[in-house]
Amino acid sequence: MFSTFPRKSRVLDKMRAGKKVISFKSNLSCPRVAEIAGISGFDAFWICQEHVPTDQNTMENIIRAGKIYDMDTIVRVAKGCYSDYIRPLEADAAGIMIPHLMSWEEAAEIVHTVRFHPTGLRPVDGGNADGLYCQFDFKEYIRFMNENRLVIVQIEDPEPLSELDKICQLDGIDMIFFGPGDFSQAIGHPAEFDHPEIGRVRKLVVETAHKYGKFAGTVSLPSLKECFLEGFDFVNGGADVTALGSHCSRIVENYNQINNDLLSQAQ
Repeated sequence: MFSTFPRKSRVLDKMRAGKKVISFKSNLSCPRVAEIAGISGFDAFWICQEHVPTDQNTMENIIRAGKIYDMDTIVRVAKGCYSDYIRPLEADAAGIMIPHLMSWEEAAEIVHTVRFHPTGLRPVDGGNADGLYCQFDFKEYIRFMNENRLVIVQIEDPEPLSELDKICQLDGIDMIFFGPGDFSQAIGHPAEFDHPEIGRVRKLVVETAHKYGKFAGTVSLPSLKECFLEGFDFVNGGADVTALGSHCSRIVENYNQINNDLLSQAQ
């Protein structure tokens, strides 16, 4: 039977129950990749609009593909106008991720933009997938979306660290996500992921997020297991481009070895 409620967030439900969550990042912008990730059992599928030219229609189809397998889709948005932030939510993504948060003031403006009353003043439409195309009660829509959609901010620079406690106290922010790649560059040590400052900030993000009832997320460096042991609740465990690249490289390496062996035998 058709549900009169939109789909809840699998990621939020699991983390609120104290469980760990794994996601899969996509650079290929293909709904079929999302289906494969959903079939494989990932909790969330990370759609990127910051570094990837994922258009609106493609994004919507990826979100639909995820919903088929009860897999959340989280869109890392392009930093721009308010429409860039709310359109993924209106397409019924389970959450959005805002890159390079730089201050408490920016975090407060994000909350104002993407949360409905009383937390913020997100522009209301209701005529899209998240509002069941105007077939969902208006007041219930406001309440449901505030309670069941993720807002994630990324810490990728040193600047917001002095206000991290204040940022984590903001109602309307669900997760603090540490991005070690850009952070390593920002401190002048690109790709040195074992640098002491990166270790310190990883620990700081987890401790401060949990102190104020927020969740902590990151990517699986140095490993998925170590991230979970450090206390992270949400870890991105892989990406389509790295998985496909590794698989293709292994096939070619195997081919080259077989070819070399055959040549040796023929001599």
